[in-house]
Amino acid sequence: MTHEHMTEDELTDEVVRRLDATADPRLREVMQALVRHLHEFAKEVRLTDDEWLTGIRFLTDTGHMCDDVRQEFILLSDTLGLSSLVDLINHSDVESLATEPTILGPFYVPESPWRENGDSIVEYDDGGQATVLRGTVRDQEGRPISGAVVDIWHNAATGFYAVQQPGIQPATNLRGRFRTDEQGRYEVRTVRPVPYPIPNDGPVGHLLRDTGRHEWRAAHIHAKVSADGFSPLTTHVFDRESDYLDSDTVFGVKESLMADFVPGPDGVRVCDFDFTLTPE
Repeated sequence: MTHEHMTEDELTDEVVRRLDATADPRLREVMQALVRHLHEFAKEVRLTDDEWLTGIRFLTDTGHMCDDVRQEFILLSDTLGLSSLVDLINHSDVESLATEPTILGPFYVPESPWRENGDSIVEYDDGGQATVLRGTVRDQEGRPISGAVVDIWHNAATGFYAVQQPGIQPATNLRGRFRTDEQGRYEVRTVRPVPYPIPNDGPVGHLLRDTGRHEWRAAHIHAKVSADGFSPLTTHVFDRESDYLDSDTVFGVKESLMADFVPGPDGVRVCDFDFTLTPE
């Protein structure tokens, strides 16, 4: 198709038309929608040459920040609310009796070490407040699920995850996989999580500052919970007393995921949190 004076809308239609040849119907649907919305964005804001090039440089810099332990594109997705939106699109129909999911975050590391119930995941003295996270994994009928896997990870009291401090924190610090007992119970000895800033030395951090936003996440413990016959769950346990619950920079906080970290007589905080899974 050639036009001596092609209009903006004609160009969009032509790009979409050429994608008609995409064999995979889902890929065709996604790509044509992407082109339509991307073109509409550019037309709506009347994108300039310099702004277009700045965007290209931003995405290039974002890619350059990615490595084996840092995923700047996930960070970008998180701070733009896209990760939480995808979570809502795919999991907003979760039954009210089930534990709500939330975003994975950029610091998950698979194959955490297996630990026994009641074991500590603390391998580095960070001065944190001793804490026990415990509870039961159940189905929606309230029946305990034995042998469920509870994969836990979170940041140190210094504010950093182990993957952010190689050579300082052991690689498996504050990480571990636990199996529930016959009554569906799990117990993890750890330290109380603290609020922390997402990595702000890259393009995402610069974007947050340029748009007048802060980089802080509310204090939380990550959990991936799975069991045979049930849909896997990715979620957080938020400290109800934390700062930034109302302005978590990645929009990940949900009221149902807030929990109390109660001081015990021995000075150890205790957080009781049950997980409820849905059948596959």
